[in-house]
Amino acid sequence: MDPVTRLFGAIIDRVIEQPRRVVIACLVLTALFAPGMALLEASAGSDQFTDGIEEADALDRVNEQFEPAFGGDDPTTQLIQRDVNVLDRRGLLDMLATAERLDERDRLRVTDFSAPAMDVAAELDEGADTPAAARDAIERASDGEIDDAVDAAAEDPGFATLLSDDFNSESGTASAALGVVSHSFPASADTQALQGEAQVIAEQAPGDVTAFGSGIVNDETERVIFDSLGIVVPAALAVILGLLAYAYRDPFDFVLGGIALLMTVVWTFGFTGYAGIAFSEVLIAVPVLLLAIGIDFGIHTVNRYREDRAAGASPETAMRGALGQLVVAYSIIAGTTIIGFLANLTSSLPPLREFGVVAGLGICFTLVIFVGFLPAAKLLVDRWRAERDLPEFGSRPLGAEESALGGLLPRLSAISRPAPAVFLVVVLLVTAGAAGYGAGVDTTFEDDDFLPPSEQPAYVDFFPGPLQPGEYTATETIDFLSDNFATSEDDTVTIYVERRMTSDAALRSLARAERDPPDSFVTVDGRASVDSVQSPVDAYAAEDPEFEALIESSSLDDGRPNRNLDRIYAELRDSPYDDFTGEYLADDSRSTRVVYAVESDASDAAVTADARRVADRYRGDATATGQIVVFQAVADTIFESAIVSLAAALGLSAVFLVVLFWLLLGSPTLGLVTLVPVTVAVATLTATMRLAGIPFNAITATILAITIGLGVDYTVHVAHRFHDEYERDSDVDAAVVTTLRGTGGALTGTWATTALGTGVLVLAITPVLGQFGLLTAASITLAYLASLIVLPPALLVWVAVVERRPGLLFVGRLLAAADAIDAAGDRGPSEQPRTDGGTDGPVDTEAGAFEWQTDPESPGDAPSQKR
Repeated sequence: MDPVTRLFGAIIDRVIEQPRRVVIACLVLTALFAPGMALLEASAGSDQFTDGIEEADALDRVNEQFEPAFGGDDPTTQLIQRDVNVLDRRGLLDMLATAERLDERDRLRVTDFSAPAMDVAAELDEGADTPAAARDAIERASDGEIDDAVDAAAEDPGFATLLSDDFNSESGTASAALGVVSHSFPASADTQALQGEAQVIAEQAPGDVTAFGSGIVNDETERVIFDSLGIVVPAALAVILGLLAYAYRDPFDFVLGGIALLMTVVWTFGFTGYAGIAFSEVLIAVPVLLLAIGIDFGIHTVNRYREDRAAGASPETAMRGALGQLVVAYSIIAGTTIIGFLANLTSSLPPLREFGVVAGLGICFTLVIFVGFLPAAKLLVDRWRAERDLPEFGSRPLGAEESALGGLLPRLSAISRPAPAVFLVVVLLVTAGAAGYGAGVDTTFEDDDFLPPSEQPAYVDFFPGPLQPGEYTATETIDFLSDNFATSEDDTVTIYVERRMTSDAALRSLARAERDPPDSFVTVDGRASVDSVQSPVDAYAAEDPEFEALIESSSLDDGRPNRNLDRIYAELRDSPYDDFTGEYLADDSRSTRVVYAVESDASDAAVTADARRVADRYRGDATATGQIVVFQAVADTIFESAIVSLAAALGLSAVFLVVLFWLLLGSPTLGLVTLVPVTVAVATLTATMRLAGIPFNAITATILAITIGLGVDYTVHVAHRFHDEYERDSDVDAAVVTTLRGTGGALTGTWATTALGTGVLVLAITPVLGQFGLLTAASITLAYLASLIVLPPALLVWVAVVERRPGLLFVGRLLAAADAIDAAGDRGPSEQPRTDGGTDGPVDTEAGAFEWQTDPESPGDAPSQKR
């Protein structure tokens, strides 16, 4: 007997002979893992996906080296004011009142405050350098003095940067203003809590002023995950538990199955907490996956146990028989699925790699629990019930012959029965077409995928109080800033140039790169619309005659200066345009940023490609970056990761299935056959995504791995059961009918429970989770249909061609095989399929698994097992 068979036999013996110890050991492990769940921390937002992206690293260097429009290196909180006119007396005082209240709160450690109101107050009183002093200056001034101060402040080019786009310098009016509060938070400070406190203070202050910052965004982004789970999990549990109650139809089995499912989640996320892996949006897929695999294992175990019990076997004999077959299938499923998820380690995105590790580990735990805990607990409970003579409830297996499901499932073979080979060829051609069409599915990566919605869906109003989500303002505020202030990066790209900008040709090289801009760039008089260090040079030269003379003397012709650049930069830094210069030129003049305006209707892919081509025009080390470029780079990486991990998963799964089916069943080619419906499911899913307009994104990127995992799960059950039945009496028709009725019944319960249970993700607050729920339900449905409709004819062709007629597989041979299968249908009554829905056991001993013999202590002719 081979080592694998001995190992499986030893595991089964331990579960059957010492169930109490197995149950206690599993409960102890659950108690040890449970505290780890309390250590879980949420990780949300787009930053987790940009680690290691070259364009993102360049953007980080830009943000470090160049002065941003709002504030410097210190942590900042923005005050967003909306009013009829934020520059009249009341508007100015409302902004200053809010800033003064923040300044008085010691915990907030306010070090500086800048806003249009401060600039206006400085024109009235040069000593007004605090919000309180500025408020006094505004209150003392007359309306005419305030209007004159606004006009004077508007002469500073930086004044308008903190006002909305509708700012009118002639009338001195604007409908919105920004204030920037700088803090001296220590590195260990809880920025989310501190900015949340600032938000409360702003709400209580006079006027319409809102506090905003990265801490508030991060807080809401994390809260929306748990609020979504708070809605989805109860709904999913209600659906799953309801369907499980029907599938088990026995309160004791129902409770045991639920406990086993809970244990898989506790083990997996307890370990995740101990390992310090943060719970991100991507990991939301893991509990869905664990429930799907766990429900499948639980229903199959109980269903196969009931089949043998219905045939008259004792509980121990029935459980030994069920595990004797299922432990092989479970091992194949778990091994292949783990490989599929670990294929995500090929991704360069940390969240996808973490998903692969956590999902793979979760499948290991699921295998242990449903091979160890559930069978052992089931035996203990059945013994306890027998001792107390408690009544049996729904003990009939799903798919029993006399049931409606048992009559329907075998008829699925009628679709392909007339010519299974021809049917299979047609399916493969359709699959190839679907794969080609699905290859064009879009890939996106946007901040909106992680942010809470600007408006909550209407159905949340009908939820009871505990399920009501919190209020979210971040998305609405971000949209307001984008629509009303010229600070958005939505329509710009940045070229980060690392070269010595004091060299004579530096500014002229920038001018050369701006010529003949690509189609996606905004053009003005045939040149790109661009902001660079040349912008403050031109602005200051237009105001200062001496500086203009310096520029003219520093150019040999009518072009840009090509001499004295170090002197030009020094004078700029001593001018009112110092801040403006710092936005585009580093302090050491060894790097610069060039910001190009791009067409708003151009695609991110086109903008990114054009930006990279423009970057190649620059001398020195130039990198295209900016939000558009970074997000497109992440989107490209997501798609590449999905394709690479898909190829790796299919390739490794094929090798693994061939090896396992060879070692465990003696049929290596059967492993390849099981991948046929998986390939069909993956191809049709990608085609469905494109047809429905659902792209690959940060969360749906895991859907192909899930489809492979669930597809392998379903097909291995069908293929393994068919192999057992065919090896028993060499009757392909009987094997197909028994497989579709017995295993198909269990798969139907699994499919209904998991597809509907995961489908409730459409109730999640964030649309991206709703898309994930729909795709998960679709992938489960496609895997189910492919395993019951596509796999049976593939198995018939495998029997006819590979087992009986080895050689090349071409259409003529397939058609001949189909004729042979059709002819096999005309058989005598003695060779017709069994109708009891039961099984006499798995493979023969030469196949490397188990052999059945009659147990004299078992009632009737019930099967028992010897090793």
